Amino acid sequence: MTTYKEIKGTQIEAVASDPSNPVEGQVWYNTTSNVLKGQAATTAGSWSSGGTMNTARGMSAFAGTQTATLATQGINNSTDTVVNVTESYNGTNWTEVNDANTARGQLYGNGTQTSALIYGGTAPPSTLRNETETWNGTNWAEVNNLNTARYAHWGVGADSTTGLAVGGADATAIVGITEQWNGTNWTEVNDLNTVRATAGAAGTYTSSIAMGGQTPGSPGRTSNAELWNGTNWTEVNNLNTTRRALAGLGTSTSALAVGGDESPSARSAKNEEWNGVSFVELADLSAAREYEGASGTTTAGLAGAGRNPPTTSLASTEEWSGAGAAVTRTFTDS
Repeated sequence: MTTYKEIKGTQIEAVASDPSNPVEGQVWYNTTSNVLKGQAATTAGSWSSGGTMNTARGMSAFAGTQTATLATQGINNSTDTVVNVTESYNGTNWTEVNDANTARGQLYGNGTQTSALIYGGTAPPSTLRNETETWNGTNWAEVNNLNTARYAHWGVGADSTTGLAVGGADATAIVGITEQWNGTNWTEVNDLNTVRATAGAAGTYTSSIAMGGQTPGSPGRTSNAELWNGTNWTEVNNLNTTRRALAGLGTSTSALAVGGDESPSARSAKNEEWNGVSFVELADLSAAREYEGASGTTTAGLAGAGRNPPTTSLASTEEWSGAGAAVTRTFTDS
């Protein structure tokens, strides 16, 4: 029987932590977790289990990358109460950090793990919020408010100095309002073509895409997608699966539309990639979920928290490895 050393010319390496940049075909034994691992290459994108959050919740705000994500606030769907908890992810574990100043859920955020922005939201049963806060890597600070208090909106932005708050619902209706953040103030700009809430979004405050969402009336869901060029919204090709309460990640030319719900009783695991022209269905999430958060890119992304079924909050996360990307596999004896 041919041994690994005879094939590769070396013994299997024993290490305390996984290599930071393993190559395809590399195998090692992790002495901390006591598991044998190897590096493979995928020809199609796939989801794998990420670290479990300390506090389960849905309707929270995510910002950052796959290996450096900030998740804050949200709602415990079992008790319908706000979870004022902020957690930081290092690619393996979630760690609780300092809380925000204003407790809320159904808010949105953007930026990075060390420079983030959150805005709007609601405190059950019906208190709308317009507060905005910035994160400097350690603490949250209150800054100028949104012009329109709302919840179930979405947003994009590179850091705490830029942001785009779009759609959502105010005290009376679902809206198409768009506001831009310049680091100091919010300014109302041109509205969406299709008013909606709980859409998926990706991009920056000058170049972004809105995907799906909840619309007024029946059936209350849309597959419409729109692109923002810094001035106007333009309708583009639709999602393949109509849904609301989904998450988005990536850029305006390379984005993922993840999860959501397709009907009042059907949570979705669907994952579609926007390539700048149309949406293509890719590998589904391992667990269907709605009102989840997301971060990262179409090469290396993260989706986590949310709920499924409607009264159960989730703490699990999943990591996305894009097509052709290398992925670490754990070997078992089964």
